[in-house]
Amino acid sequence: MKRTSITHYFSLVTFSHTVFALPFACIGFTLACTQTPAAFEWRTLVLMILCMVFARNAAMSFNRYADRHIDARNPRTAHREIPKGIISPRHALLFCTANAALFVVAAGQLNALCLYLSPVALLVIAGYSLTKRFTWACHGALGLSLSIAPTAAYIAVTGEIALSPTLFSAIVFFWVSGFDVLYALPDETFDRQEKLFSIPARFGRRRAMAISAALHTVAAALVATAGLTLQAGGYYLTGAALFCGLLLYQHLIIRPSDLHRLNTAFATTNGVAGIAFGILVIMELVC
Repeated sequence: MKRTSITHYFSLVTFSHTVFALPFACIGFTLACTQTPAAFEWRTLVLMILCMVFARNAAMSFNRYADRHIDARNPRTAHREIPKGIISPRHALLFCTANAALFVVAAGQLNALCLYLSPVALLVIAGYSLTKRFTWACHGALGLSLSIAPTAAYIAVTGEIALSPTLFSAIVFFWVSGFDVLYALPDETFDRQEKLFSIPARFGRRRAMAISAALHTVAAALVATAGLTLQAGGYYLTGAALFCGLLLYQHLIIRPSDLHRLNTAFATTNGVAGIAFGILVIMELVC
């Protein structure tokens, strides 16, 4: 087996995709610090970020472990670390276990509710990896996994659940579910051959893109609803316009017959959308 390094493990878990959920976790954290008596603490912020990193590492490494045989047969994913022999299945599972344990420990340092909910969170985020074996609603399972972030961050600060972070969790759910449908488009034929479940495999490429657009329309409506709930001003409105505009943009640059700009639509556009929205919402809350 080839010699491994930390960069291989970063690649294994696609660490750069942390940008999808982290801005929303920071929104949940800021909501707690600005709308409740809870005070800002660096310790809590660092622990919250560590929880996110450890939980995501555990989920993604489990995903790669669970899908190693599927990935090896799929030309699009055959280059991943486990199929190529860069990281062994055993080491991937050890990495997953270590990160899951670190997540529980970090959650326990926040408050009792975080500790009690940490196994539930692990079950949700790891369980996503298995859903495409039995339901085309697997995209919603991924959306649910990432949607935990804002509410979990709020709980990390307050030890309580409130309406405002759950609205942002709902935004993440529909946003992520929608772009995951687009991400699955190139695997439509492969999924059918392997008897795997996905919206493109079940409904075809054109209908899948329409479903993705519908999910993103709901996300945009929830962005507006959250703004009304917060009685938001200019920073929020700017962030909302950028976010919704980029949702629209990704649907304009791909066609059922032409997916060559899919990576731009999936990674770049959604990454920029999440970061810009997160920064501007936080500015709205603190300025």
